[in-house]
Amino acid sequence: MKSTIKAVSTARNKAAIIAGCAFILSAGAASAQVSGDAVKIGVLNDQSGLYADFGGRGSVIAAQMAVEDFGGKVLGKPVQVISADHQNKPDIGSNIARQWFDTEGVDAIADLTTSSVALAVQEIGKQTGHVTLTSGAATSRLTGDACSPTGFHWAYDTVALANGTGKAVVQEGGKSWFFLTADYAFGYALEKDVGEVVKAAGGQVLGAVRHPLNTADFSSFLLQAQGSGAQVIGLANAGTDTTTSIKQAAEFGIVQSGQQLAGLLLVLSDVHALGLETAQGLVLTTGFYWDMDDEARAWSQRYFERMNRMPNMIQAGVYSSVAHYLKAVEAAGTDEGKVVAAKMKELPIKDMFARNGKVREDGRLVHDMYLARVKKPSESKKPWDYYEIVRTIPGDEAYLPLAQSPCPLVKK
Repeated sequence: MKSTIKAVSTARNKAAIIAGCAFILSAGAASAQVSGDAVKIGVLNDQSGLYADFGGRGSVIAAQMAVEDFGGKVLGKPVQVISADHQNKPDIGSNIARQWFDTEGVDAIADLTTSSVALAVQEIGKQTGHVTLTSGAATSRLTGDACSPTGFHWAYDTVALANGTGKAVVQEGGKSWFFLTADYAFGYALEKDVGEVVKAAGGQVLGAVRHPLNTADFSSFLLQAQGSGAQVIGLANAGTDTTTSIKQAAEFGIVQSGQQLAGLLLVLSDVHALGLETAQGLVLTTGFYWDMDDEARAWSQRYFERMNRMPNMIQAGVYSSVAHYLKAVEAAGTDEGKVVAAKMKELPIKDMFARNGKVREDGRLVHDMYLARVKKPSESKKPWDYYEIVRTIPGDEAYLPLAQSPCPLVKK
């Protein structure tokens, strides 16, 4: 009997020792999955060109705020934010991304203003298993045919802009359209998505003209748009291309002669650059407005203290995407890209940017968008008081339904 008891006790001790060793090994393996001495996030965007106010240094500050609010560490390792200027060139952006991923230990790249750069860098992330967190680029292809299991599209896209501004302008009587389109991936996607919404709402597209990126003189393009006789001139561009075309359209008296301008991608910094006298009455779609509620105001005031300007939706989106990424790293117990990406799609999102956001299998963050109208100077009561929120566009209405997504990751 004693020998039996001793044998059982010995067996139990061995089992306990084996279990303890297994726990220690698994814990060690989990910590070993945090690559390098830090979790690194790179902010890659335009910091010197036409989109410098679109994301630029403001997106770097937003990412740093997200890291600080998270505590500066994840899984016991410090979190670092680095940044670079891709100059709106896909080859430069691609080279920086490869260097970051291959030799500098960067785990994720955020912002990625400029659709052509974002598409190229997301493809590199797909090939290498690294996470990309796009906020600044607009093309819906990022979660469409060019989707990636580690790629995320955060702040907005061309479909949401079309379902917001495009649909609203048609409903207000703007039935015939002519597009001024930036001659690269973003412009093509925006023209296509808005054109489809216009036609579906009973309108028509009379034509389009494409202009080079960062154009100083829009006179010939505006004359073609004016000559089309279209009720609405849709500006399928962004940044200083949008503000320059709006200013020069005023010089041509286009609005005074009866045609309407539709700024299809207009952000707060653009309105600030234009001034309310010029921008008043413009309808736009945004994913964030600093003055929409107490939570947005509190975060935006903290941002203002660092940047001396209020954030736009891209910068707020960068903060939200980086914060969610860090939560996923912590929950996954690793910074391995594919594992973190899967966890990002599981975790709910509720922050000052996305109240009840959800990440779909195609990488699209679905969240409410807002149709806004730029106030008249007499309606603005304080600095940066630029928008009247006309209505909320529920996320499921703003974005392409998952069932219609051409993303090969989506189960049909």
